[in-house]
Amino acid sequence: MHKNRFSFSLIMVGAFLSVLNQTLMSTALPAIMRAFHITTAQGQWLNNGYLLINALMIPTTAYLIKRYTTRQLYLTASLIFIVGSLIGATAQLYPVLIIGRMIQALGAGIIIPLVNVVVMTSTKPSERGAAMGIVGLALNLAPVLGPTVAGVILTHLSWQYLFGLTLPLMLVDIILAPKFLRNVGELHKQRLDRTGLLLSGFGLTLALYSFSNVGETAFWSLKGVVPLVAGVILLGLFVKCQWTKRYPLLNLHVFRYRQFNLPLIINMLLMVTMYGNAIIIPVLVQNVFHQSAFVSGLTLLPGSVCTAIISPLSGRFYDKYNFRRMVMIGLTIDMSGSLMLSATGSHASMAYVVAGQTIRQLGLVLVLIPIQTHAWSMLPLPMIPDGVAVYNTLRQVAASFGTALLVAIISLTSTSHIHWSMNSQLVGIKFSYLLSTGMVFVCWLLARQLKKSSKLDPVESD
Repeated sequence: MHKNRFSFSLIMVGAFLSVLNQTLMSTALPAIMRAFHITTAQGQWLNNGYLLINALMIPTTAYLIKRYTTRQLYLTASLIFIVGSLIGATAQLYPVLIIGRMIQALGAGIIIPLVNVVVMTSTKPSERGAAMGIVGLALNLAPVLGPTVAGVILTHLSWQYLFGLTLPLMLVDIILAPKFLRNVGELHKQRLDRTGLLLSGFGLTLALYSFSNVGETAFWSLKGVVPLVAGVILLGLFVKCQWTKRYPLLNLHVFRYRQFNLPLIINMLLMVTMYGNAIIIPVLVQNVFHQSAFVSGLTLLPGSVCTAIISPLSGRFYDKYNFRRMVMIGLTIDMSGSLMLSATGSHASMAYVVAGQTIRQLGLVLVLIPIQTHAWSMLPLPMIPDGVAVYNTLRQVAASFGTALLVAIISLTSTSHIHWSMNSQLVGIKFSYLLSTGMVFVCWLLARQLKKSSKLDPVESD
């Protein structure tokens, strides 16, 4: 039992560091923009590029988990992640910095779904909520803790040190993994759907490129429309191919389970608001209120503490209480915080911003783990790796596109200015929070269709 726990702890450390890197650079974005003389639309690729590669790797991991052992995958992914970190830390050109981030994401895209599959396939259905609560402590704490940690580091050191932050822990982790990490599941020989990988890769990249250009050019321009149309066509072909392939990249048959689909849609909308917020808060605090990166990081700290305390509890609540009621309460709290931030004025106090952000995070953490556990528990056991792949892929896609969308909204409010003025930028931020509030309200409406009980048969479908 002790060895099992230590094995689980090893892979959890890797997952935490992987997710931490998704938002670690958000606080550093203003400094990096100044260092490389780039725009916000260009700078957002630090996060969007990372999230996009994550999204492309996650469905591939469904194949890799069936083809290679847990230990082989984890060690390979960790080494790839370390190589990306070293490239990013030594980059002198912005394109090289982006390449480093994308290589990091290659490794992270394997580690994140791997930990979910390990937990879901090695725990009893009645214990999954508690186990996923522990996973949520890592996967949901890391994104909100990243900007805080970055703010503290940037107060004394340059942004390059953010890439070196995770290296010592990751190195220790891979030294211990060969001896202590247990292999989970059975191996199967299966072909990799290379056609599906190419279609999804180019389709997502083109569509995201179109969204990312909105802040710099009109959406209806050739630079905006052509990549979007091409991306949508390629993604349509990808979906068509997946239904007919014997060994698809993503098993879309998981969509036959309605109680899987509802949590998935809710999660995607919440990812737009959560990862978009990781970009918006540093811009609000540093560019509008002219505070330091340290203060920007501290703004998110209370929300991080809430996540650390409540994530394990939310998983246990899923096992014990009315699942649907808990989700709707969490979404109501999230909406309240979003509305508070949408009312932020140019003379608002930092305490007001911290309060709004903390309330938002409190609501989110009550929702994310329960809906994720519920979605996967509604699938037959052999389909759980496929469900994890689909769920995490679309989660990352939503996070990437959501970040591009909310940053574009801020950019569009200041297209008539050579430099952003405080008022124009604040208007875009306020509108972004209103849009986030609307998305959470849609989630609340969808949550009313979720089943009340958490004690459901894993193979039940509507």
